[in-house]
Amino acid sequence: MVVIRLARGGSKARPFYHIVVADKRCRRDGRFIERIGFYNPIARGQDVPLNIAQDRLAYWLSVGAQPSDTVARLIKQAPKVAPAAAETAAA
Repeated sequence: MVVIRLARGGSKARPFYHIVVADKRCRRDGRFIERIGFYNPIARGQDVPLNIAQDRLAYWLSVGAQPSDTVARLIKQAPKVAPAAAETAAA
């Protein structure tokens, strides 16, 4: 099965996650099919906390990829984050 999940990056005590499409049998930070975004839980100021390529997300969901629980929560959160980031960039 193909899943959409987080792959951890960053250094110790400073997590950074890539949102990836991967085979369920692969390790968390192992081989993946495509990287479709990122999540930065410690973003401050002008940093963008969440970015998901909506077109690629829609494609993978249409062909049957299953998001993990955390990614499903982030998908719901993404539309709220994007306009806020656009407003601060325009100012």
